[in-house]
Amino acid sequence: MGPQDFAAVGKFLIVNPIAAALVDEASDVLGYDLFRGYRDGAADYSEAAQVAFLTTCTALARWSDGRGDTPPGHIAGPSFGGKAAAVHSGALSFADAVRLTAALARHEADYFSREQPGIITHSFARTPAGALTEIRAELDAMGEWHEISCHIDTDFHMLSLRRERLEWLGKRIRAAGGLPLYTMDPPMHCSVFGPLRDRVEAEVLPGLGFTDPHTPVVADQDGTVRTTADGVRRMLLDGFVQPVRWPDVVAALAARGVTNLRVCGPDSLFGRVPVTTRAFRVTPVDPRTALRRPPRPAPAA
Repeated sequence: MGPQDFAAVGKFLIVNPIAAALVDEASDVLGYDLFRGYRDGAADYSEAAQVAFLTTCTALARWSDGRGDTPPGHIAGPSFGGKAAAVHSGALSFADAVRLTAALARHEADYFSREQPGIITHSFARTPAGALTEIRAELDAMGEWHEISCHIDTDFHMLSLRRERLEWLGKRIRAAGGLPLYTMDPPMHCSVFGPLRDRVEAEVLPGLGFTDPHTPVVADQDGTVRTTADGVRRMLLDGFVQPVRWPDVVAALAARGVTNLRVCGPDSLFGRVPVTTRAFRVTPVDPRTALRRPPRPAPAA
């Protein structure tokens, strides 16, 4: 999940019948109009924006199935996509995923304002591993806390650190020939966020009904395959404290014979990096695609 193109996503949520039905369901669960909340929200990771992302990904996956596309043999959902993966695999109902997403957004906002303020997660590309090692060593020498939150490709990462060091980090990345990209707030995927993980486990997850998935889920932290309700549940919890390792997910899918990857959501990252495109034939299923192409007719009985 990143900054979304509201013009495309918003139109999809209104025009596509699958998406519109899910928006209505989500609105009933939330107690407010999801579309209006998403439209009027100012923050990229607001509660409504996160639920809109979940809704968009779920609707696109169901739309793809309805077109007659081959059902997935495995499902992966990096970072914020994990909740949509839980839904489409059958491990969690959409309504429960909406409850989970909204509760997580509220807990994150409260936690990072009270317990660990001033931490951000910054993404950057074209930065070789050696250069990143040097940058991190310099942060160590300054006594600065930092952790890698996402391994996206061999030269593409996300690093969490204090906001006060963001300008320094950008300059240092450019000096190494890299490309600073986007700053994520709230931060995610760091070992020091254990108290947030524990709070969510104690206060949010007990009210949700996880079941064994009908389609295996590949965990975004390590590429392990989850086939039980508890496995998917633990994957979502571990996302608070463990980094995303997308190359491990790619390797796990390839090892299980996957050759085609269908990316259901407004993706500008995981489906486009070389580690993905070298391994699979990638088919984007995004809001613009769904608005352009009508569903395939159902086969005759």
